Order: sequence, then structure tokens, then C-alpha cells
Amino acid sequence: MVALSVDLTVPARGFDVGLALDVGRETVALVGPSGAGKTTVLRAIAGLVRPARGRVACGGETWFDSAARVDRRPEERSVGLLFQDYALFPHLSVERNVAFGGRARAGELLERFGIRHLARARPRELSGGERQRVALARALAREPKALLLDEPTAALDAHTRAGVRAELGELLRELDLPALLVTHDFEDAAALADRVGVLVEGDLRQVAPPADLVASPADGFVASLAGGTLVDGVARAAGNGLTEVRLDAGGTVYSTDQATGPVSVLVYPWEVSLGLHAVADDSALNHVHGPVISLAPVGNRVRVRVGGLTAEVTAASAERLGLSVGRPVVASFKATATRLLPRSSRLRV
Repeated sequence: MVALSVDLTVPARGFDVGLALDVGRETVALVGPSGAGKTTVLRAIAGLVRPARGRVACGGETWFDSAARVDRRPEERSVGLLFQDYALFPHLSVERNVAFGGRARAGELLERFGIRHLARARPRELSGGERQRVALARALAREPKALLLDEPTAALDAHTRAGVRAELGELLRELDLPALLVTHDFEDAAALADRVGVLVEGDLRQVAPPADLVASPADGFVASLAGGTLVDGVARAAGNGLTEVRLDAGGTVYSTDQATGPVSVLVYPWEVSLGLHAVADDSALNHVHGPVISLAPVGNRVRVRVGGLTAEVTAASAERLGLSVGRPVVASFKATATRLLPRSSRLRV
């Protein structure tokens, strides 16, 4: 069942944001780089930006229809909007901030979000997670038919982000509302949304469940945004159901995908294992030799860049191997984990 229907074109800097999307009682995330038009979509739905053309409808109400000359004011649209910086009124208490959205449910929402004890506090006295709860309570106090969230975890520090993300995901599932959130972080999108849309320069490249975006990306940009690394090469049939790819940077890899000519080789970090030497009886057909270019700790894992590829290993494995920038290693991965995409589909930025 479609609860929120959006089909619009909005002029932006350097390009038009054109998007057609139906959102049921689910959470859909729009993910893409900064300046892709994500926040513009939210502002157009909320009535803060006027589209050049199109239609926005929710819960049986038409909020905007350029052909029918319908354009409801923001206060006439039953929408809850969570701003990136939360936009709390600094001079009002937590209780009055929530009541600004709607007095009838203020007390109930203070209880629901576990912030009753903060009722008399001012926003400057709150942690990032507490400010987010207050902003969400205020948005829901309007009893909205749709919820819009602009970079909901961007204002949080890395230490609190995972916990708040889990709480937010649980809340979104409980609400049973059409929710549209925008983020530049695919990890956020995958954790919070039932479906993810990739928006690039105003163009919606692909919309699918997160797992499908990883397994079957529409193009190289979608693949890289979902965490994959891409290296270029030239493909030719190699027999035995394999395709051989001679990499532009040197070396050869094999894939079970069929392709010929210029391609981009897609490999996800979790498919790559690292060693100091190639193992003769290893089931992985592909071995890329090269020095460690960079090491980036991510929680209890380390992302290691080798020969254009990124591997993800545990911190314990990185320490056991003695990994350091410049140390020669072998990145190994299977032919079945090696995807081939047309090189022309890769957006270069």
C-alpha cells in the first residue's frame, strides 16, 4: 500500500532533482554524496521548497500538484521533519520544545522517549542522543502521516552513533509510518531502511533492499557507495566458465561473470583476505600482490588498501600479520566474489 507518493522536479544548483518514489508503511533511505539533492527532496515534500513540476500526496491528501495548482503550506502538511541539526529552540525547555509540535501528546512522548526527567532542561544541557530524542518527540507530537529525517545520525559522535542508530531503527519499525530519511552513509541507510535509493546529481540510480544493492548494483557508483572497491581492466573469455581480466594497474584476476572488453572489477572488502604470502592450496583463485597503501581502523576492524583494493580484517589479524604502510602483502579473493561491471557505468568523481 502506497502511503507517500512523490513525483517531482526541483531546480537545484547545476542540475534538476528529478525523482519518482512511492513509500509504503516502511522506511526508505536516500543515500548519496553531499550536494546530490537529498535534502532538497525532503524540503520539497515538506513544502519548504516549491518544485517546478510534479505531485506529492500522502494518506489520501494532495500536498502539491503543479497541474492542478495545489500547493499546501508547510503547516498544512501532516509531516514530521527531523532537521540535521535538530533545530531545537534554545530558549525553551525540553517539555516546551516537544509541546511546540503538539500539546496533546507532549507528556506521552516524553515518557515514550525516556526524557521525562529532562523536561525542564534546555537543549544546551543535553547530549547529542538526548537532543535527537527531543527532536523526534517534537516531530511526532504533530501526529504526522509521514516522517522525514535529514541525516539523523550526522550530529552524533562516533561513540554514540551505533547505539542511537539501533534505537532509531527500533522506533521506525514501531511507528508503522511512511518514513523517508536521507544520509551520505550507506551503513546508516542499510541499518535503518527497508529500501535504499541511490541519488546522484538529482538522478535516482537504483532503489532496492540494501542486500540487493550490494549483490546487484546498477552501476559502479552504486557499488562503490555500498562499500565495494573498483579497479579497471580489460576482460576476455578464459575457458572453464571464467573470464580473465588484465588489470590496468598490472596483474590478472578471474571472475565467473561473463564480459569482454573494458570493465570495472568490483570486490567487497569482506570478500578479501590478506596474507604475507600466497597459499598454494587456497581456494581463492585471485591473488593481488602489492604494498599496504593505507590502514584505517574502524571499530574492532581495520580497512587495508592494497593495489587499488580494500580488505577488511580484524584488528587482531592486522596485528598478527604485522601490517604497516609499505609492507608487501597478498590480497586474495575468489572468482565467485569478483563482479564485472561495464566501465562506462562507473561515475568518476
